[in-house]
This record gives sequence, structure tokens and C-alpha cells, in this order.
Amino acid sequence: MSTPTEDKLLKIALQLGLLEEEYHRIVEILGRTPNFTELSCYAAMWSEHCSYKNSIVWLKKLPKDSPRMLAKAGEENAGLVDIGDGWAVSFKIESHNHPSAIEPYQGAATGVGGINRDVFSMGARPIAQLNSLRFGDPSTPKTQRLLRGVVKGIGDYGNAFGIPTVGGEIFFDKCYQSNPLVNAFSAGIVRTDRIAKAIAQGKGNPVYIFGSATGRDGIHGASFASKEITKESEKDLPAVQVGDPFMEKLLLEATLEAIATGHVVGIQDMGAAGVICSTSEMSARGKSGMDIHLDKVPTRQEGMQPFEILISESQERMLMVVKKGKEKEIEQIFEKWDVAYAKIGEVTDSQELRFFMKGDVVAKMPAESLVLGGGAPVYYREYKEPAYFQEYKKFHISQVKEPRNLKKVARFLLQQPNIASKRWAYEQYDSMVGTANQSTNAPSDAAVVALKETNKSIVITVDCNSRYVHADPEQGTAIAVAEAARNIVCSGGEPIAITNCLNFGNPYNPEVYWQFVHAILGMKKACERFETPVTGGNVSFYNQSEEGPVFPTPTIGMLGLLENREWQMTLDFKKAGDLIYLIGSPKNCISSSEYLYAYHGVEASPAPFFHLDEEWEVQQLIKQLIRAGLLRSAHDVSDGGLFITLAESAMPRALGFRIRTDKRFRRDAYLFGESQSRVVVTVKPTHQKKFERFMEGKGVEYKLIGEVIKEHFIVDKDKWMDVQEAYELYEGALPRYMEQG
Repeated sequence: MSTPTEDKLLKIALQLGLLEEEYHRIVEILGRTPNFTELSCYAAMWSEHCSYKNSIVWLKKLPKDSPRMLAKAGEENAGLVDIGDGWAVSFKIESHNHPSAIEPYQGAATGVGGINRDVFSMGARPIAQLNSLRFGDPSTPKTQRLLRGVVKGIGDYGNAFGIPTVGGEIFFDKCYQSNPLVNAFSAGIVRTDRIAKAIAQGKGNPVYIFGSATGRDGIHGASFASKEITKESEKDLPAVQVGDPFMEKLLLEATLEAIATGHVVGIQDMGAAGVICSTSEMSARGKSGMDIHLDKVPTRQEGMQPFEILISESQERMLMVVKKGKEKEIEQIFEKWDVAYAKIGEVTDSQELRFFMKGDVVAKMPAESLVLGGGAPVYYREYKEPAYFQEYKKFHISQVKEPRNLKKVARFLLQQPNIASKRWAYEQYDSMVGTANQSTNAPSDAAVVALKETNKSIVITVDCNSRYVHADPEQGTAIAVAEAARNIVCSGGEPIAITNCLNFGNPYNPEVYWQFVHAILGMKKACERFETPVTGGNVSFYNQSEEGPVFPTPTIGMLGLLENREWQMTLDFKKAGDLIYLIGSPKNCISSSEYLYAYHGVEASPAPFFHLDEEWEVQQLIKQLIRAGLLRSAHDVSDGGLFITLAESAMPRALGFRIRTDKRFRRDAYLFGESQSRVVVTVKPTHQKKFERFMEGKGVEYKLIGEVIKEHFIVDKDKWMDVQEAYELYEGALPRYMEQG
């Protein structure tokens, strides 16, 4: 029989987001009733945001190995991939969706700060950032407010921190109206002999906290991110952290200099769940424990309670374990960079965390019991196919009459916010700030960042068409991986690994969970085919409001390697007279295209045509053509179809094109359909015979469809528009929306 005290604690546990069975499991682990501080720690660490309790059984099915992998998914703060010559790349993508929905500026800014700390806590210097953003209807004041706040937050933080934002994507759909998605990606480079680990070892080694003081911002932020957005949670401003990019810059330099001494045993940034997260995860990895004196933690407010100090998500803070006897040298580095620090405890061999306040033990828990892979619960959730899935499959192109005036369609698509230029956003980001990189800023399908110390460049991209994933989660997610790889290949690189940010609705909804399961299966088969293991990432469930869940959005952040800078390829047409070829097989397919969805208003259709082996063969061929020096440009066919691909290649140099459509297909499908595995390339006329000889016998369809000309867009001998008109439509669309608000 339970006591009144136990009943009260159970009620508190439920209010903190724990399940009743989880509360009883905590009692079993501790062998006693937990106190409020301990309950708060478990609530934070066992939240979906920290524990992945509803997703880990499926995440384990993803491929994680390759000869380049230096750290497996989940082992460290970020992925770590060997790129040769003594260098490695650390990279990761994470979400900051819920905070950005409530306070877009700080939500986005602290997302940028957090992902960069994940990278430099590995010993890597961040050199480039990307972002993947989802918003609702751009004609509404709410979306305009959120977009302004998020873009300004990303720009202000990244620019002040000194790391360039070199690319990204923005997608609009009504399903994101209440719940925008803000996914931040960062990549950094590190010498393989300077890699730091997130581990605590060595009895008696001192534990330091350094960086900003701890405040009440972000308390229960991990729990907040593990529930749906409602009118009540929209008032939950204390759960949104506040960032300071100038402190983060000092933190970066102090961290890298400290790691370079060789005296750092382990280090971890404090993101979700703060002190309790860093102490428990580092201790669990090292099979050790810690004694931590919370009254020694520098705080911003007086009278902070132990639970507040433990789970605060104040930004720009790190936890470091230092070799005993080397404290002075490390402290001098903190002082040099004007970074506040405090020695707050020491490592023990007990495998237990003990937290003290003025000499009294206020919490005592086994470190492993708090963490993923240790004592954190793991669930097998029910899932079932949504009713809409079979309905979407019933669509056939014959149900849509082909418009007579395709010029009108072309103008319409150039102005669609999902296709039109995002210059309004990216001009607020500094793409060249900092001295650690050489961003090319050239128009290409993926961002290329040259590494000064070598002849190599990294090639990075973020991709996901969530409309495809909603239509068919397995096929749509495989397409997201394939398009990321295609973008890297079209830029001259070799895909080598991915990180992912899995944005879904409530996992307790069987139909949502079915989407998640099949997205993982699609990711698995595509990553295995492209030999791009998953280095880690982030699961973000509960992206759901009272209107329902967002489209399933498994954002893929992919890393590629450009071994030789001479292989770099751009998407822009170079010169009038160059020949335009389409590589890959067109299809009579308009499913899930922007043309079908936005122009015809047909929302129910399957994912576009995609065949994994066909995609792989096209990409291998593009790599060979680039390395053989036979291409002038390469641009993959994606959102908006072939016409938009051609327009995007023509506009950078104010050129035009003359093409012929293929009579085997409906003209609208040929021009605006989004069937996969196609690339538009240009070839010098003097290389035509060599190019066509190279293509023979490769087993990949290709066709000469036209040529680059001056300023006009001509389709089947009909002048559709000139490049200036196209440019004004394409560049002016998003600013026109933003000027309304």
C-alpha cells in the first residue's frame, strides 16, 4: 500500500512528464523513494529528447560502420569521420523546434550555439553551418513573424560567433503553421591526434564547469521538447534559453587551447538537461562516478534550488575533466580567454553521481541509470498504416488534365515559395566570416568548403522533401538520402556519411509511429546503397499541435569529400553554344510535385518515381564525367522539375536555353514532374563526340535536349520568357511575402 508521500511524488512525477511505470522503475533503481531533485533529473534524462526511449530500437537498425568512422553514432557529442592526411571532420544536425515555435529568435540562435558546441567539444574547429527550416503559410502574419525571427536568430548568432552559414533549405506547408521546424547543422575539422572525448575517468581528477553562469532559463527544456505544442505550452517561455555568441567564441578558443595541452581527460557541452546530462553521460561512458558540489556552480540568480542548477539549460557552458595536477595550466587558459570557471567536484570510482549543497547530499543516483543504453527505458511502440496511404496510391496522371498554357505554369512555379530564391534569408547570413575556411560561394547543388591545409574540400548539404515522405515514408526518406548524395556528386564530391534530424509527431500515435518506422527503413536501404553510414543526429518527436502532426520530416545532413579541387563542379551554364544533355530517364510522373500540389491543388498522390539502383548508376556516371573533365555544369532535377532546373542554371550568368521536349511523355510531366535520378549537364561543343563516346555502353539513358543561348527561355521553338523576367519572378517572390507583414 502506498503512503501519502509516495502518492504525492507519483503525482509530481506525472506532472514532470514521467509515466507511472517509469516512476516505479526509479524507485526500484534507487531502492527507495526519490526526492524531488532526483525526480527532476530522471524526468529530464528520460524525456524523449534525451533518452530516445521511443526510437532507439529502430535507430539501431541504421548502418553505422565504414573504414572512415572514428566514432560510432551515440559514442560522442557529434559524428567523426576520417578524411585522410591526419584530418577528421566532426559534424552533426539537431533540432530546436519547440523553442523556436515559442520564441523564434532565441530558439534559432541557441540551436546554432548548441550544435557548434557539440562540434568543438570534440576538439574540432567549426568551419561551416547549414540549416533546414520548415514554416507554415508564408502569406500569414504568424509565419512571417516566425521566419523573420528564426532567420535573424541564425544570422545574428552565426555571424557574431564567426562561423559562416554556407547553405540550407526553407520549405513551406500549412502543416507547419503551429509547429515550425528549425534544424541546425555544423561541421568542423580536427587533427586526428587532437580529438577530445566526452568521458570521465580517473579517480580524483577534478571536474570543472566553465563558460556562462547558470540561470533559470531553459529549465525543463528537454521535457518541454518532449510534448506537443498547445496554447498552454506556448506560454512556456522559461523553457526557452538565451544565447550569447560572443561568450561562445571565447569558449571555443579556450576549449581548443585546453584540449591541445593534452591535459583534458574528457569534455562535453551542456545542452538539453544541462549539468545532469553532462555528468551522467560522461560518467557512464567512463564507468565512473562524480561528486559534484552544486553550491560551487556559478549562478546568475540568487537562491537557485539544486534541481534548477542540475537541469538548467543556460547556454555557453561546458563540463571538463582535467588530469589531476594540471589544474593551474588549464585555469590559466580560462583566464587568458576571460572565461569564468569553477572547480565543482571530482571523478570517483563509484559509478554513482552524488550532488551536494553546502555539504549535504541532495541527490544520489547511479550514473548509468540515467542514460540512453543504460537504465533509461526502451519502448516498442505500436504502429499501423495510415488510412491515407492507400488512398494516395490511387492517383493516376490521367486524373489531371494537361494545361494548354504551360508558360503560365512556368511563371507560377518560379514564384512558388518552395522553389523561388531564398536570397531574402541567406543574405542575412555571412557566408565568408572567419578565417578557418574558404567557402567558394559558387552556385552549386551542395556547399563546398575548401580546407586550407590540404587540396581537399568538404561538400555538405541538407535535404528532405517532406511532402514525398508524407506520401510514402520509406520511398520519400530514401529519396532524401539519394538527393543529398546527388547534390554532393553534382558538386564534384564523394558522399561519405550522414547525420539525421528526425522530425515527427507524437510517437504514441500508431499512424505517426508507422511513418517513423518506415522512414528508418527507407534511410537504412539508401545509406547502405550509397555507403554513407549514420554518424548520429537527433530525434524530435511531438512536432504536433492541436491541428495535428507535421509532415514526417527526416532531414538528412550529408558530408562529402572533394579530394581534388579541380573536380569541383557548379550548376550555372557557362557560355552560349554549350550543349544541354539530360542524364537519367524521364517518366510520365507528376506525383507529389510542386506542380501537382500547388498549381492543381491535388494533395493526395504517391511519392515520385524512384529506383535506388538506377539512382546509384546515374551518380556513379556523373562522378566519372566530372573527373574526366567532360562537363561544364551539372544540376540535379528536383523540386519544380526540369524547367526549374534549367532556369536555375541559366539565371546566374543571365543566359538562356533552347530545348525540345520528348514526345514519349506528356509535356507537363516532362517539364514539371519530379521523377528522380536525373541530372542536367552542359558540354562544350568541341567535347560532344568524346562525351557521347564516353556515355555509350554505360547503361544510363541520356539525351541531347538543347543548347545554351543568350537571354531567352525557348521550349519547342516557343519563346516562354527572357532571363530577366524569370529572374524577377524567382528573386522577388519571397520578399513580396515578407513585405506584406
